[in-house]
Parts: sequence; structure tokens; C-alpha cells
Amino acid sequence: MSRIGKRPIPLPDKVSLALAGQEVTVKGPKGQLSRVLPAEVEVRQEGSTILVNRRDESRPARQRHGLCRTLVANMVEGVAQGFSKKLEIQGIGYRANLQGTKLVLSVGYSHPVEIEPPSGISFELEDNTGKKVTQGTLILVSGIDKEQVGNLAAQIRGVRPPEPYKGKGIRYVGEAVRRKVGKTGKK
Repeated sequence: MSRIGKRPIPLPDKVSLALAGQEVTVKGPKGQLSRVLPAEVEVRQEGSTILVNRRDESRPARQRHGLCRTLVANMVEGVAQGFSKKLEIQGIGYRANLQGTKLVLSVGYSHPVEIEPPSGISFELEDNTGKKVTQGTLILVSGIDKEQVGNLAAQIRGVRPPEPYKGKGIRYVGEAVRRKVGKTGKK
């Protein structure tokens, strides 16, 4: 039995669950998420908890049991509280700007890199003190879908990943970058 899959999911007060066959829809104060789960698992609601069980003991059912439970739990948490990822930009002259909802990165290329957020995802910029600004070095990616937030944060980081010699680039807050020693001079 999957240790993760057998744990019940608590349903917060303002969140509701709707089941239509294999489609699970979760509504909450932040919005609504919907996902179609594979046929090997079943979802049911008992009071204020959600249970995810597998229909049989086949290999695909065992493989997907914990995954589906985690996906439903992330949907519940997303519509109740939301998710966010914080990135920081390091490097002289590197910065980010907000133009409407679009994020514009100036990170050492000959042109600015523009990133348009998908629906349900928003960008915020902060300065080093934590105040919201329109131009800064801390990027906050937030939304209700954990998968979209993580993918967009990885896409932003991929524009200019931190390089190992000077540490310049875009990194997650708290990410440790392994530094390399540069060349030494002639003797």
C-alpha cells in the first residue's frame, strides 16, 4: 500500500469538491481547478476528508496511487491558499521590470526577454526590503496551480541560470550554487 496514497486529504471549510466520473473539480476562495484522473484510481469524499483509493492491485494502479493523491491534495491547497516561488537576480545591471502583467528581464543579452504569464499566474517584483515595486531583483511567481507555478519559475530561471564562476544569473531564493575556482596566473 502506498504510504502517501492512503493518507486522507483534509478539506478546508471554504473548499468544495465535485466528482464527475474520473474528473475532479475543486472550488475555493482563490479559484477553481479541474483534472481528469486515470481509471486505476477512485476518489471519494467522506465528510470533510477526501480519500484516494486504487481500484485493483495492478502495477499501473500501484504506480499512480500516490501521484493522484498528491495531485488532488495540491489542487485543494492551491484553491485554498495558492502557491508561490521566489527567484532572485544576481549580477551587475541585471533586473526585471513589470509592463502590465508581462515580465521583462534584462539579464545581459542584447535584447530584453519578455515572459507573458498564462491565465491564473501573476508576477510581483520586490526590492531587497520586501516592498512591492515595478522594477527589482526579486521575482515572485504566484498562482493556484502548483504545476504551472513551478514550470514558469523554471522557465524564468532557464533564461539565465546561475553561472559557477561569478554566480551571476537567476536563481531560486535559498538555492546554493556550486562555485568554481577560476584560472590561476602563470608562475
